[in-house]
Parts: sequence; structure tokens; C-alpha cells
Amino acid sequence: MTWWHSATLTTKIVYAMLAGLVVGLAINLTYGVNGMVQPGVSGFSDFMVYGVFHTFGKMFVSALKMLVVPLVTFSLICGVLGIGDIRVLGRVGGKSVFFYLLTTAIAIATAIIIASVLNIGAGFEQGSVAVKEVTAKDAPSLADVLINIVPTNPIQAMANGSMLPIIFFAVLVGISMLMMGKEGKGLQDFAMKMNDLMMNMVKIVMSFAPYGVFFLIAKTFAENGPAMFMPLIGYVIALLGSLAFHCFVTLMLLLKLFSGLSPMTFLRKIRPAQTFAFSTASSNATIPATLSAVTNRVGVHPSVGSFTVPFGATINMDGTAIMQGVATVFIANVYGVELGVGGYLTVILMAVLASIGTAGVPGVGMVMLTMVLTQVGLPVEAVGMLLGVDRLMDMCRTAVNVTGDAVVSSIVAKGEGKLDMDIFNNPDAGIIMDSDLPHVDDEGHFVS
Repeated sequence: MTWWHSATLTTKIVYAMLAGLVVGLAINLTYGVNGMVQPGVSGFSDFMVYGVFHTFGKMFVSALKMLVVPLVTFSLICGVLGIGDIRVLGRVGGKSVFFYLLTTAIAIATAIIIASVLNIGAGFEQGSVAVKEVTAKDAPSLADVLINIVPTNPIQAMANGSMLPIIFFAVLVGISMLMMGKEGKGLQDFAMKMNDLMMNMVKIVMSFAPYGVFFLIAKTFAENGPAMFMPLIGYVIALLGSLAFHCFVTLMLLLKLFSGLSPMTFLRKIRPAQTFAFSTASSNATIPATLSAVTNRVGVHPSVGSFTVPFGATINMDGTAIMQGVATVFIANVYGVELGVGGYLTVILMAVLASIGTAGVPGVGMVMLTMVLTQVGLPVEAVGMLLGVDRLMDMCRTAVNVTGDAVVSSIVAKGEGKLDMDIFNNPDAGIIMDSDLPHVDDEGHFVS
């Protein structure tokens, strides 16, 4: 296994993902019923899929989520301290909001156009897929979104993982430390040390990443085999095509236009974060990997990346917005409803608003979709037709969400002179080798 120890972490994760795909499909084809593996099919599949894969995959995701709140809190405080100028901080925040909302609006508009041109859903037989029950959610008002940014109890916000209130509180703490001047030096040093501590914890968790990714991918593909896609093939093709177009065309054009950076180099640098996002299907859980890739691989200064990455994981939902656009067109065609220009504009506005007020966790896209369908008068129960393929589609759109976070972080950093071009142009910068990860030496000491 010498090759395994000499491989980079990204290479290991890719191999683990491919191995999980093969193992998962093998179990699905062997034990699947109607293309799906469910509890009670066989003792072996129960033990592997709902025992080994489920347990260790969930443990890895929980470890990632464990890092998010303290990592975001201390990295944001240190980011504010690193910027040092409140005016610059306001400029960074303003640019981030503008580009995140812009990319989300472009994403859903692109999805609606592609899905409409392909005319997906026309002639679809509703009885060809199992329909699951869903509960509609009310769309948050703009007032509620703004009110919820300010936490009434920051500790409760941290316990609930509510990112916007956490971001607000951490930025306010950082600004308050700056206002204290020399008297706040001790607190600033403490925050810096806590940030270093969290980075070491990230290294420890990341050392288990290939194994966690294997379990997550194996369980997903064991449960959901290729047969489940056939009735919804038009929807899946339109969604994947829209996601690919936005990721590799729209976002890369924006990156080149506003920063002048090479899209090909950028895509190679951000691949670890995309892989994590695909396996976890959670923008929030991927924050540690995204922040590491953006700062260590792309060259975004931590003072910018520590703000834009968690902020983007909260309000930037490019991939999820694309799903809503494609799904809305699909459902409208299935029920023979003509939405018109006004209806599609409503979809775009609702998707942008919902993306701000919704957390970046697995399955949140379907919650947001019920809000959109309610606003345009489409039956919410139609969402049940799409739930069967949603897990795999969620993985794909989360990878696009994370790519959008990294693109906006790079654009903002380049505009502020906070992007290290030496790091960006160095293909080996930030690559995590086996020797870089925490391990036990020959004397039994744990070293990093």
C-alpha cells in the first residue's frame, strides 16, 4: 500500500468515491427490489448498507458538522482582525452579497430556459413513479429574513447551527476587539490560537475523509440504483445539464470576467471541496474543506475567505436554485399549467429569497421547492414524484453550490488585492500529502 501513503488526499478521496460507487451498485444490483435496496431485504444488505455504511458515514458527517460552528466563529473573528478596517469589511460584505445573489438569479434563469427548451414533463405518466407525501413550507418574508440575521441568543444560534446569526455575532465580536485597541490584544491572541486549534482539528478529521466518503457514496448508490432514473430521465438530464452549464460555463465566465483568473487552474484547485460537497450533500458540512481549498489551494487570504465561504454556504444556493427552476418547469408541464413570463419571474424571485433564509443542509432543496410551487399555484404534492432521485441530484447541486462559493470568494479577494497569485499559479500549493496529516510516530507520539 505504498502508493496509498504517497498519494495526495484529493487522489485518495477520488479513489474512495469510485470504490464506493462500484461497491454500492454491486449491492444494489444483487439485492435491489425494483432498483432500490431497503431495510429487511437481506441480512447482508442490512448489515452493510444500514449498519456499516450508514454508521460510519454518519459519524464522518457528524465530525464535519462538529467543526463548522467553532471554525466559522473563530475564523470570522480572525478574518475581521486581519482586515482591520471596518470600511474594507463592509466592502467585502457588499460585494459578496451582490455576486451571490447575481449567480443565484442567473442559475435559476438558465435552468428555466434549458428546461423549457427541452419541454421536460410533457406527456409524462404520473403513475410511472411512486409518489411520496410532502409537507409544504411557507416562504420566509424579507422582514423575517432580516430580523433573523440578528440573534436574540447567540449561544442558541450556535447550538442550532444557524449560520447567518453566527456570522453576524462573530463579525460583531471581531469589530469590538478592534475597537478595544491594545487592551484587546489578549483576546485577539486567544482568538488566533483558537483558530489554529480548529485548523488542527480539521486536519485530524480530514485524515479520515477517504473512508468517510467511501461509506457515504456506497450507501447512496446501494439504496438508489440506476433503474430509478428511467421514468424521470428527462428531468434528470435537464437538471444535470443545467448544473454542468452553470458550473463550467457561467461561473467560469464570471470568474474570468471579474478576476482574470484561469478557469482551468481554478477547477483543478477547487476539486477537493467539490468532492466533499458531492459526498456529503451539505454546503455547511463542507465548509472546512471549502475554506481549506479556497485559502490554501486558490490563494484567497484567510481574512476574506473566512467571511465569504461560510456566508456563501448560507445564502448562495446556485445548484438548489437550478433544481427549483427545472422542477417547476417539469411539474408545470406534467399538469399542463402555463406559467408565463410573470410566473417564471416569480419563481426566480422566490428562489433567490428562499436561498437567503434556508440552511445549507441535505434535502433543503425540496423544502425550498414547496415554497416556490405554492407561490405559483402548482400542486405541492407533485414534489413527491421527484423525491426518489433527489438524494443523488442533491449531491450534484451541492457541488455546484460550493463551486459558486469558491468563485465569489476568488472574485472578491482579487478585487481587494487579497489573492496570492504565487499560490494560485503553483500547482502543488496546498496539496495535502499523507505526511501532512496527523499520525503517530515510531515512539508512539501523536504529531501533526
